[in-house]
Amino acid sequence: MDNPWLQRWREGRIGFHREAVHPALMRHWPGLGIQPGTKVLVPLCGKSLDMRWLASHDHPVLGIELAEPAIEQFLAEGVGEVSRYHHDSFAVCRQGSVELWCGDFFHFHIQQAAEIGAFYDRAALIALPEATRQRYAFHLAQLLPPGARGLLISLTRAPGDEGGPPYSVHAEELDALLSPNFALRHLEDGRPEPGSGFRESVWSLTRRGPKV
Repeated sequence: MDNPWLQRWREGRIGFHREAVHPALMRHWPGLGIQPGTKVLVPLCGKSLDMRWLASHDHPVLGIELAEPAIEQFLAEGVGEVSRYHHDSFAVCRQGSVELWCGDFFHFHIQQAAEIGAFYDRAALIALPEATRQRYAFHLAQLLPPGARGLLISLTRAPGDEGGPPYSVHAEELDALLSPNFALRHLEDGRPEPGSGFRESVWSLTRRGPKV
């Protein structure tokens, strides 16, 4: 059966893509205190312009995306030469300080994440069905060192609307999924988006250290 995410990209059904940098990223990233030069992991990155914003603020970016059309569109819309190589099962492209790995996020391993010290999840967790979200939360934790910080933007749908993707992920589920490995802090709730009833919430996460 075809992957519905890949099919959306092939058919151009990408209404979830923002044509501007997410305002919550601009508001809250500076307050995280992440040092310039810290490499930022962006899971399920699509062709998000947020990656260019992070790069412009002195962060090397490593985005992981399953859909090759998303990566090629991001590169075509950017400026600068593109270098390409392969690493294990991933096709890797680099443009400026943005590095894009085309492949399955769950096949990206700790050995490949050695330099990562921060992360940004704008639409990764909410793109996954409930049965996969626990796996995502655990895998994300495995890739990040203790003390790594980042932003996560979640979403809830209008009451009675349980469709997706994007899927509703309520605060209670976020806490259950992430609090074993992250310290969570709720930063803001957005207003419902006109015509959809979607409401975003923004969280800062800090990777906990090992229990002693």
